[in-house]
Amino acid sequence: MIDPLVGFSTALAGRVLNWSTLWWMIGILAFCILVPRAFCGFFCPLGTLIDAFDWLIGRHFKRWHLAENGPKGIWVHIKYYILAGVLITSAMGVLTSGFFSAIPVLTRGLLFTGGRAQLWAMKGEAHLPPVGWTFYLSIGLFATVFLLSLKGRRFWCRYVCPSGALLSVFNFFRVGERKVTSSCVNCNLCVEICPFDAIHEDYTTRTNDCTYCQSCGGECPVDAIKFVTRWDDEELKEPGTPEVEKRPLSRRGFLSAAAFSAAAASLTRYANAQQGDLPKPLRPPGSVPEREFLDLCIRCGECFKVCPGPVLHPAGLEYGLESMWTPVATPDHAGCHQDCNFCTQVCPTGAIQPLDLLVKRATHMGLAEVNTKTCLPFREDGREDCDLCYQECVDAGYDAIEMNPISLPVDREELEMMGFADAEIDEMATIKAPFVDADKCVGCGICTYRCHTRYVIQEQRLSEAAIPVVAKNEHRQLRFPAKPDDLGTPKTE
Repeated sequence: MIDPLVGFSTALAGRVLNWSTLWWMIGILAFCILVPRAFCGFFCPLGTLIDAFDWLIGRHFKRWHLAENGPKGIWVHIKYYILAGVLITSAMGVLTSGFFSAIPVLTRGLLFTGGRAQLWAMKGEAHLPPVGWTFYLSIGLFATVFLLSLKGRRFWCRYVCPSGALLSVFNFFRVGERKVTSSCVNCNLCVEICPFDAIHEDYTTRTNDCTYCQSCGGECPVDAIKFVTRWDDEELKEPGTPEVEKRPLSRRGFLSAAAFSAAAASLTRYANAQQGDLPKPLRPPGSVPEREFLDLCIRCGECFKVCPGPVLHPAGLEYGLESMWTPVATPDHAGCHQDCNFCTQVCPTGAIQPLDLLVKRATHMGLAEVNTKTCLPFREDGREDCDLCYQECVDAGYDAIEMNPISLPVDREELEMMGFADAEIDEMATIKAPFVDADKCVGCGICTYRCHTRYVIQEQRLSEAAIPVVAKNEHRQLRFPAKPDDLGTPKTE
């Protein structure tokens, strides 16, 4: 929510104004008029971790010196090309800000590392979701943010981060400015101390990158650096001494970024269309319709963090490329508790709508379906009494599963010859089996979790739960009513 690029890109991709996000964006950008790039310099938690990595590890490595009239002239503009790419793909309906924006990169990276370790410590290895290459891709991206600091201080913030690039654009409207007076002795201390590489090699200011941190002013031995209003008429240092070639933003670079981004967005949509009948993901309660969900979800992982099961896990590629890292409910690992609506309260973009607890309890995530080939009372290779799913559903207060009698194949004549009465034979000829009431089932998956834990993990009698939850009978609508009675007929996509 505090990342301005998130609000801007989701508004473009989803064609919807989420004011809870946009007000934060407007407030941060307005504050940056007074304190340029204040978010990057003073508030960004990812930047704080990068600074800590720099201090602990990065400073001990030999780093690049990117000369202004060499590769540096290209590097300082890369973040703007990435920003252009993110906004263009968002305008085409493919949200990519979650892959590069500071806050989603941080929260997802911490979730995939520390969150998985916490789950292993609390519930054991058996309850860890399987990992694929998309998991390692996220870890690799998170690690790259820090490893880049081995080549340059705050390398990600200086040259890559599109969130910082958006804030740099708003530096055009700044009130204050760093200025260098004619008393400058060209000692180079300010260039070395600047955390954001905002000082040209003639010691004047690259104003779009300056965060007004004033580190250079404290380092200057002759007090030649002033932080004043941009209209101040101090006697300023003559630019170009020493001589330096300053490379402007390239039109070719922007056109290349635009062409690449448009092609990537089109190919992503095309790839999803060519993948045929993919399984439908089981989304959290309160999720908007699937197309809008993919346009709004920034893959930040906030819903994963607050899920106490956790029932929510990041998707791989099993639901298509666009669904990568989006939240899906996995009842094998936990059920969605009837007294929890945390995920509906933390989504920063509106992909998951906020729900009152009573509304959440009545919201259909999906539908539990009994697999008659593996469910113990239905199995033809030896039927057994089992009502675990029924017990869980009753305890949760949904009463969506009924235990009804079904016939068993018995030899009545043989039983009569053995002396059994008709009533006893009738009892032996039936067994109670679970049946799901689709009108009452909300798809919470508590029944699935109990079945999976008992028969797959503990007793290892089944390869998968006999009562999975599928994405049917869902409530998926953009705005939810205030009362559970008003939810009406579920919308199925």
